[in-house]
Amino acid sequence: MARNLQQHILDVASELFYSQGIKTTGVDAIVKAAGTTKMSLYKYFPSKDDLVVAHLTKSRANLQEVIEAELAQAGDDPQRKLLAVFDVFERLQASPAFRGCPFINASAEFAEAGSPVQLAAAEFSEGFRRLLATLAAEAGARDPDNLSKHLSMLIAGALVREQMQRGSAPMRAAREAAEILIEHACAQSGPAAPA
Repeated sequence: MARNLQQHILDVASELFYSQGIKTTGVDAIVKAAGTTKMSLYKYFPSKDDLVVAHLTKSRANLQEVIEAELAQAGDDPQRKLLAVFDVFERLQASPAFRGCPFINASAEFAEAGSPVQLAAAEFSEGFRRLLATLAAEAGARDPDNLSKHLSMLIAGALVREQMQRGSAPMRAAREAAEILIEHACAQSGPAAPA
């Protein structure tokens, strides 16, 4: 029963944080929506920051699950797998419930360096970039780290653009740019000519 209540509080808080914003969602609103008490909430989450970090951990696990499923469907072509990541985000943006990237949103709301929320958002960002670097290496990119930085910037920019202007299809444009970057980075033309 306790685990169910803890999960219920987290689920309710995550929904409110994502749809209304973290700082504008108070503990009282979470308690009311969850049908519980502050004592119960604080038993499982000693501070609001703890609850926000748990929300980001949950969001990360959910997104990883969706990405892994898409990568499994992409087959054995490593370049196709890189592009499949863009397909995941394009589908997420198409949802009427889309309110941007929970990690970008949290980072913007908790901009102070070293805060637990900022650190959790930065950890996700770096982990996501490492995933792209691994996929880029498998695809034969000459500089997988550099390609992963470019691809993650395209995705982040497209996420913010869609949040600011719904229906503008920025992830499709980002995917088209990614195709060019991937093709260039993975070209088998040998070493680059000296400058």
